[in-house]
Amino acid sequence: MADDPADRAAENLRLTFDLCAAGEAIKWQQLRREHPDASDEEIEALLIAWLHERPGAPYGDAEGRPAPWPRPPR
Repeated sequence: MADDPADRAAENLRLTFDLCAAGEAIKWQQLRREHPDASDEEIEALLIAWLHERPGAPYGDAEGRPAPWPRPPR
């Protein structure tokens, strides 16, 4: 990884996108196992619904209460 902060930030963003894509692929496979007779289009619709609803994590994956964004200045 480069010493330039902008290069590090860009690499971290690329890694974030790669991890997101990997997570979606894992969820796709889970949905495929749970719904073996569903078409690819139906699995895609289930994946999109899961991404929108996120059962068990309505405010994201972090603990605590939701905060406004952008955060107000202190």
